[in-house]
Amino acid sequence: MSHVGVPRGTVRKRRSLALLTAGVLTIPALAGCSSDSEETSRGVPQDIAPAARDRVADGSTVNWAVDAMPTTLNAFQADADSATTKITGALLPTLFPMDAAGQPKLNPDYLESAKIIEREPKQVVLYKLNQQAVWSDGREIGAPDFVAQWRALSGKDSAFWTARNAGYERIEKIERGADDLQVRVTFAKPYADWRSLFSPLYPKEITGKPDTFNDGARTALKNTAGPFQLKSVSKAKGTVTLVRSPRWWGEKAKLDSIVFRAVAPKDRTKALADGTVHITDVDATTADRIALALRDGSNGQPLTHGPGADLTPAAALRSWALANGSDEEQAEIAQAAREKNRKAVVAYGAEQKALRGYAVRKSLEPAYTQLALNGESGPLADDRVRRAVARALDRQELAETVLKPLGLPAKPLGSHLALAGQPGYKDGSGALGDQNTKEAQALLADAGWTQGGAAEKPKDTKAGSEAEKKADKDEADKKKDAEGKEGAEDKEGTEKTEAEEKKADETDKTDKDGEKAEKKADKDEEKADRAVGADDSAASRAEGLYIVGQDDKPGAAPVQVPDASTATHVLAPARGAAVQSLALLRQASAVSEDSTTTAEAASKATVQDKATAQDKQPGGAAGAYAPLGTAAPAPASVKGPLGKDGKTLTLRFVLPSGSGSQSLRGVGERIAAMLEKIGIGTEITKVPDESYFKDHIASGDYDLALYSWPATAYPATDGRPIYAKPEPATDGSLLVEQNYTRVGTDHIDQLFDQAVAELDEKAARELMKQADARIWAAAGSIPLFQRPQLVAVDKKLANVGAFGFAAPRYQDIGFTDRRAAGSPADRKK
Repeated sequence: MSHVGVPRGTVRKRRSLALLTAGVLTIPALAGCSSDSEETSRGVPQDIAPAARDRVADGSTVNWAVDAMPTTLNAFQADADSATTKITGALLPTLFPMDAAGQPKLNPDYLESAKIIEREPKQVVLYKLNQQAVWSDGREIGAPDFVAQWRALSGKDSAFWTARNAGYERIEKIERGADDLQVRVTFAKPYADWRSLFSPLYPKEITGKPDTFNDGARTALKNTAGPFQLKSVSKAKGTVTLVRSPRWWGEKAKLDSIVFRAVAPKDRTKALADGTVHITDVDATTADRIALALRDGSNGQPLTHGPGADLTPAAALRSWALANGSDEEQAEIAQAAREKNRKAVVAYGAEQKALRGYAVRKSLEPAYTQLALNGESGPLADDRVRRAVARALDRQELAETVLKPLGLPAKPLGSHLALAGQPGYKDGSGALGDQNTKEAQALLADAGWTQGGAAEKPKDTKAGSEAEKKADKDEADKKKDAEGKEGAEDKEGTEKTEAEEKKADETDKTDKDGEKAEKKADKDEEKADRAVGADDSAASRAEGLYIVGQDDKPGAAPVQVPDASTATHVLAPARGAAVQSLALLRQASAVSEDSTTTAEAASKATVQDKATAQDKQPGGAAGAYAPLGTAAPAPASVKGPLGKDGKTLTLRFVLPSGSGSQSLRGVGERIAAMLEKIGIGTEITKVPDESYFKDHIASGDYDLALYSWPATAYPATDGRPIYAKPEPATDGSLLVEQNYTRVGTDHIDQLFDQAVAELDEKAARELMKQADARIWAAAGSIPLFQRPQLVAVDKKLANVGAFGFAAPRYQDIGFTDRRAAGSPADRKK
């Protein structure tokens, strides 16, 4: 699988990079409501062809494709990438690797135990090291290595060129325990994610001094402590070679060597066929070719796909006739074309035959794809527009589009902070609401985006949803006053002020003309109500609009309505934005409650306290109506984007243009079609993969974008910089950390801060669920689904493939048949 990753110079807090989807993207309908109990759904299992070690042969070399040569072997530097992670995983200690369920699990090769031994007055963690654990130079792994890494990553010494690594700054001191095999770490502030620290662990020779940290580990690691050690790095060949470590104390590595080879995604099908690699991520197209190769190899029939497969008998006969005709010039051209096609057919057939030696192993990658909505400026700065975008999306359809053809479970992701199968996963999408076109249209209408709005003269109003709400209310009041005056003039032939009308109503005078006017208004009002509910009404058909907010709700004063034949139809049932915002926050709170009944009761109580009389009308759920005078959302049949203040509602949708991004662009096009249905136009801009992140996502040069974040076992640590509220810098810009949507709240930040200091794991998970619900309600990031993981592997290799959450056990990888060593990938060098 090919992906556009975070470019050099960007790092995701401490371990992973942000994976920007391009290519096969195993890559929104807000399907699925939240539940008040923890989800029990399981993740997709890994697919690695597991085999007992006694069935795996000793020896041989495996060639493993990576996207590019790593710029550094220091995983804590800003330009570390996925190749860095793969390579260091085989060379250096990882104290708590993730298991198949996405949980951190103690690694017995390095630790006998690690636990919190004191909580008061300060948190103290005691590590007991495996007494056999040594560096490749023979020195024991111990407290000096922990101390050196803490000092390098704590942020106190700017001479160390490192990305910010959360957790290390919370450490107060590190000291030797009862003996050399014990390391005692005391924290100045409680840190729930202490297991995330010291992985990978570097020797003090690397982390002890700024120059060795900054430059010494970029292209070399002289001291390692894994089942393999580094033999060579060749930029000319594009390879990093690891060999079995003679100092390794654990189970002996089955392979003699692993060669990580840089192979561009577009070249991987050829690399497999040529025998250049044994293992590589692939896209759906290559996976299909391997499946066809296996099918064709078993049926013995001629190929029905590939070059020339679509050539009809008539076209073939014409080509033969031209090649053998009397026109020499045409014959020469036809013969050259036929020869070129013949060679292509032969080459394709040879590739298909070679591809029979591989299997595609499938799972879901520990990463999810999101639709990012840039809330810094423009229409998406209004939370109502962001929520409208979210509620227009059919996430189930998008998930099926990508995952179903691959035979993988197609279910939208329900959390920003955990993936299905991980502890603490819970579908929190109910905090925002399910896919609903009418609701999305009502939100846009409430925000002032209407049919014909692009032709209106711009209004001198302040930006922001609150200013727009006030402007809408003032405009509605003016229209209401004007309509009352016009009605009085038409019915009584005399001028009457609004104050006099109200006074007449309040004193219940029996003025005959006033009585007639009031009766006529009631009659017209009933007609308007019927028109709202009747889709085939003449007014609706003629105008594509309906009157909202003027039905007889409890507590509402009678409203004079002009005659339908002459009136300008201004909308109105749509929901009150203030009430809807309240409802979203209430839903977000309810998502994290343990009891559904309790959550519902609290929700109802809040509505009764906050809702207006209009909101209490039977059938009018909280958030179901827009303010009086709001233009009606256009019916689904109405085409074209909405507008406001002379501008059309068009969003810039930025997508990568690389050859591996076809699936991603397909997802983007489907999203654009969904938004078009509610009147939002999209301008799709395709940019080079290499500039997609740096020049557009990180810089904020987009309205909508698709990119991915990797899974984590430590959401309180790794999630905070992604969803933290941006802070203003001294130069007027925003400090966004990794929150490239520029959407956040103080409450979300507080929940992260509480969770990272909460040492009770269950309580910390509950805080993360509450934070996730708030993130959904803010509608800056809409998770779509977990990405597929497709890995082409030599069929005779065991214990390798689509690992899912789990970290590879490099020492267990090998061939199940000794004779397979060097086949097929060693046929050519």
